Amino acid sequence: MFAELVRSGDALGVRVDSALPDRLPLARADLRLRKIPVGPVAVFGASNFPLAFSVAGGDTASALAAGCPVIAKAHPAHPGTSELVARAVVSAAERTGMPAGVFSLLVGRGTEVGQNLVRDPRIMAVGFTGSRAGGMALVRAANSRPVPIPVHAEMSAVNPVIVLDEALADPAALAAAYVTSLTSGSGQFCTNPGLLLLPTGAAGDAFCAAVARTVADTTGRVMLTPGITEAYVEGSKRWAAVHGVSTLAQGTPGESPYAPSPVVLECDVATYTAHEDLTGEVFGAAGLVVRWSGLEELLGLLEGMDGQLTATIHGTNADLKTAMRLLPVLEDLAGRILWGGWPTGVEVCNAMVHGGPWPATSAPGTTSVGTLAIERWLRPVCYQSFPDALLPEELRAINPLGVTRLVDGTLELRPR
Repeated sequence: MFAELVRSGDALGVRVDSALPDRLPLARADLRLRKIPVGPVAVFGASNFPLAFSVAGGDTASALAAGCPVIAKAHPAHPGTSELVARAVVSAAERTGMPAGVFSLLVGRGTEVGQNLVRDPRIMAVGFTGSRAGGMALVRAANSRPVPIPVHAEMSAVNPVIVLDEALADPAALAAAYVTSLTSGSGQFCTNPGLLLLPTGAAGDAFCAAVARTVADTTGRVMLTPGITEAYVEGSKRWAAVHGVSTLAQGTPGESPYAPSPVVLECDVATYTAHEDLTGEVFGAAGLVVRWSGLEELLGLLEGMDGQLTATIHGTNADLKTAMRLLPVLEDLAGRILWGGWPTGVEVCNAMVHGGPWPATSAPGTTSVGTLAIERWLRPVCYQSFPDALLPEELRAINPLGVTRLVDGTLELRPR
């Protein structure tokens, strides 16, 4: 996908404003813009995706497509997989005549290797997927440098799912789909639906009863690491210990000590908003159902939330008026808004946004999935009054590369 983007030249963002020497009261010089790679990029592998968000994942692919060398930091949870993938990347680089050093892998436990990598003056940007604590540590390290650099950190989210009244016509089916999304992959997705906002009333009660039956039949699956397991168990207990929170349902632990039971808890809006412990992510198959009464109460809860990767509305055509009230709030809240469905499962394509307002990410203007991810590793440069022979090919008058360009305000498409 990124190879096709590179071939198209679209990521170069070429713009041309021709000279206007006779313009009054001031003439305009010839101005031409393109985007260039920022330089070497550090990519930190994610614990929960040894392939898609690690050594040869989206961060690495988009950075290489931008023209940036990549230094990948292997996650200590899967150093063997990281090395196997890195050897494949290095082999491909050699076969295709890439310069030596276009890709490297660093392996090491603890924080010292990663901190030193970010502080190295040759590193010009950072890609990270993981915990808020880990992402913020890299942000601080990057900002403490003599020359600060951007950190594109995708950190944590609870991904609120809003259920409107008319969506509860078949509570059992909706409950089954919710539990499937919540427990998929032991709940170890950054888009896991950790918070479900459910209206009070008989239909909502029926949904909760169906969730309880479904969750009771689930069995815990092995989580990725002992540390992730411990954090999940502690986080679930922290939620359950809050006054006003009740356990809606709990599954059965798996045979492994690292396969804790899925759990869904319940509270009202007043309890949720009064206790900060409830607002953070519990990474794993733990869900919190918050019962709301009236649109104003729901809006107040959403307006007080931190930034999220996703937000989902479940409704029907009868709920469109309510959804229109919610949409402006959700646009400020999340990077991806769903009508129906569940946020787990991120399509890799041109239109995808896997990012969101702070603190879901440290750079809300970008995405880590999809072709727009290349923008993280590029910066614009304007060339003023240059002779044609000195210009990069994509900026020359005859456009020898045939790339799409915005010329004097008119889009000139590349030949098909």
